[in-house]
Amino acid sequence: MTHQVHAFEPPERFVAGTVGAPGERTFFLQARGGGRLVSVALEKVQVSLLAEKLEELLTEAQRRFGVEVPEAPATVSDNDPLDTPVDEEFRVGTLGLAFDVDTATVVIEAIAAGEREAEIDLGGESDDDIDEDDEDEEPDDDLDRLRVRLTPQAAREFIERARRVVAAGRPPCPLCGQPLDPAGHLCPRHNGYHR
Repeated sequence: MTHQVHAFEPPERFVAGTVGAPGERTFFLQARGGGRLVSVALEKVQVSLLAEKLEELLTEAQRRFGVEVPEAPATVSDNDPLDTPVDEEFRVGTLGLAFDVDTATVVIEAIAAGEREAEIDLGGESDDDIDEDDEDEEPDDDLDRLRVRLTPQAAREFIERARRVVAAGRPPCPLCGQPLDPAGHLCPRHNGYHR
């Protein structure tokens, strides 16, 4: 089966956003450029980690290569909702980051969750049944991917928006840190009493 690489180098817009009410939100990365719009679904924790690791990557690029990294913007320039239609191309299984020293850009790659990640070994296969060729194959070679190349300024703006999107959900319980539903929740710190 052929795979698609959705490359935006650079995109007109690259943002993290959500669809749905707090507690039922679906998170997306969305890239727009050249008349194309690509949206890929991912988990909230992946958005949070992507922002955190991008911040670390920019700091390391500045330290090691002397790249000029802008300060975090005081106000976020892109506060608009996701572009419509929000059609999920694939669900992200793996995220990759790199810094291209030659062009002083950040490369973000979102790779689709593969069937191998979803497979569960039921123990019915012996070691003799495994093909030698399967072990040599790159596991991500046949998976769809979204590749985006950003300037340090655009990466910084993405980080700030991603952090705001993650924080915009349900407020955390002050005792246990779990999200509070509008009707409250069963707090483990109160021995299961409704809070």
